[in-house]
Amino acid sequence: MKKEDILSLVREYAREEHNKTSFSHGDKLGYAGRVYDEKEIVNLVDSSLEFWLTGGRYTKDFEKKLADYIGVKHCLFVNSGSSANLCAFMALTSPLLGDRAIKRGDEVITVAAGFPTTIAPIVQFGAVPVFVDVTIPQYNIDSSMLENALTDKTKAVISAHTLGNPFDLSAVKKFCETHNLWLIEDNCDSLGSLYNGKKTGSFGDLSTSSFYPPHHITTGEGGAVYTDNPLLAKIAKSLRDWGRDCVCDSGIDNLCGHRFDGQYGGLPKGYDHKYVYSHFGYNLKASDMQAAVGVAQLEKIDDFTKKRRANFDKLMLIFKAYEDKFILPESEKNSEPSWFGFPLLCRENVSREKIVRFFEENKIQTRMLFAGNITKQPCMEGVNYRIAGELKNTDLIMTNLFWLGVYPGIDDNAVDYISEIMHKMYSNL
Repeated sequence: MKKEDILSLVREYAREEHNKTSFSHGDKLGYAGRVYDEKEIVNLVDSSLEFWLTGGRYTKDFEKKLADYIGVKHCLFVNSGSSANLCAFMALTSPLLGDRAIKRGDEVITVAAGFPTTIAPIVQFGAVPVFVDVTIPQYNIDSSMLENALTDKTKAVISAHTLGNPFDLSAVKKFCETHNLWLIEDNCDSLGSLYNGKKTGSFGDLSTSSFYPPHHITTGEGGAVYTDNPLLAKIAKSLRDWGRDCVCDSGIDNLCGHRFDGQYGGLPKGYDHKYVYSHFGYNLKASDMQAAVGVAQLEKIDDFTKKRRANFDKLMLIFKAYEDKFILPESEKNSEPSWFGFPLLCRENVSREKIVRFFEENKIQTRMLFAGNITKQPCMEGVNYRIAGELKNTDLIMTNLFWLGVYPGIDDNAVDYISEIMHKMYSNL
């Protein structure tokens, strides 16, 4: 049997067995989920039939198309968004960066209202996270606090675009350029967002994405690191691929033609370059089967972004009627978010717990803004960190904010159901 015959049967199967239906009362309304069709499944099977397994032709295609989409020169596909953050941060600790390399004890400015893996690499390496407050109702890093957080130990700023809403990139980037600091954009919740007409992920020295199923596109598990800097790209690739110095892809030998004639460190002259290590790295690679799914997903990203924005606008119309109970979200100035969620900040006289329980009891999933205030989490006990100023808004987010989904799988029936449940709840608030 020819592969084309197998893929034709797979396409037919996928259309029959993975056919999506519209939302009905009684269904669980998730905050996020996979949106796909037969293309992803056909690509997945196509890759599996080749049985290359590790990074191959689909990976190269995915990395090239992702780089073109973001508008950067280099893209590395990795096994998760968390690994992307790890790889990006650790790239900035490389001795190849000389005096600009982050060393243990150096400080990195970030926010406490976010996801733990934005901060984890800083702590795990032995640098010091310096937390500044966030703005309300954008829920992003407060750029007016950056100068207050600066010391002679500051080496970088790392921040996420919260729920798809870009942070004030003009101010943050200017601050970093003025003080010769690195900037990492955690773009894991923001694929497709625009700032001054450019894609987020194209502003930082390094940027990251996540392709976990709830995100803007999915590869199951997976993530990416982006950069325009060729040295940072080389370092990130080394760290992803065990820390080795060789740039050959898996299955390729002696691309440079000098595999056995180099001199590296204290190794014997001519030591096999494939086993020369310039960093203590990891294996953060993803499989070609994951990339195959990603290639099909990326074809849909523009439609996904339009749907996310449309769902956000529909929820805004619904919750405008309840502004006495909630502070509604605002997009950052000069931005067009590809929203990951619809954040609702409960006013002082409103119980978040009561609202969240009512939504959940009626099968509408809710989520907190991730760690809330990371400094209050058990994982921070014994960790060396610093707070610049106060985290007043961060604490308010921790106690009063939740969010609803806007992902492309939410149809008009689902939006109407959210409106119906909110209307029922309102009289009891």
